[in-house]
Amino acid sequence: MNAPAVPLALALPLPGHRAVDLSLTIAEDLPCYWSTHQPFQHKTWTWFADRPNSSGSVYNRGGPYTTRWMAIDEHTGTHFDAPSHFVPPPGSGLPHAGPAGEISAERVPLEQLMGAAAVIDVSGLPLAAEGGVSTLFGSEVITAWERAHGRLEPAQVVLLRTGWDRRYLRGADGDGYLYDVVVTRKSPGWPAPDVSAIETLLDRGVRCVGIDAPSIGAAHDGAAVHVCGLSSGMVFVESLTGLGDLPARGAWFCFVPLRLEGGTGAPGRAFALVPAG
Repeated sequence: MNAPAVPLALALPLPGHRAVDLSLTIAEDLPCYWSTHQPFQHKTWTWFADRPNSSGSVYNRGGPYTTRWMAIDEHTGTHFDAPSHFVPPPGSGLPHAGPAGEISAERVPLEQLMGAAAVIDVSGLPLAAEGGVSTLFGSEVITAWERAHGRLEPAQVVLLRTGWDRRYLRGADGDGYLYDVVVTRKSPGWPAPDVSAIETLLDRGVRCVGIDAPSIGAAHDGAAVHVCGLSSGMVFVESLTGLGDLPARGAWFCFVPLRLEGGTGAPGRAFALVPAG
């Protein structure tokens, strides 16, 4: 017997809101992984019954069920960067080493990955003329948004809408999302914040920033903004989608990653609760 359905209005923690999924679908034919890193693979381990096939057989390995295994990079699909992603641990003797280097994925508190959303739209910025290069924007974009929508507040989640997610397509059509930016360098990169923008957000007390592009950092040099934010305990949620469905203010954002011990980041599910109507 099926359990009785729970009305959506009762399931949501904020009555009068609707849920908006901000997560990319991950699949082998989608550009869900960094083009020079571990490719995403998703394969059948066991099937309900043996099924010989010249292009790839599947087998029953012990029960009336099916399950699949994955080979997956920590930074696949919609994911977050923990501070340890770019900050070496203290005592390592490496550049930028510090206490934040000990904050791996499972040590990031969930409350840091949720909060009132402030959506800053930079999708109108012109792209760089050179392949593999991102257009950078600075603190002036942050302060301009504040003049229109009010000052950013501590613990808000800032979401940067670039519109890059429209390039997330299957097969060769999806090469423009990442491959043709960082490998062939035939295409310019996504708009990305510079260090001054991250410093301004830190000054406002923001500790979580999201973007609907493959990285918070520029395609041609992503290290500087990662080090700036992550060394201060900030985290980044990357490869979001659907930020155009959110208002500049008024939505509530949440990202729930895998609790991956020692992870430099982890995939997860991002969503927002948006006022209905």
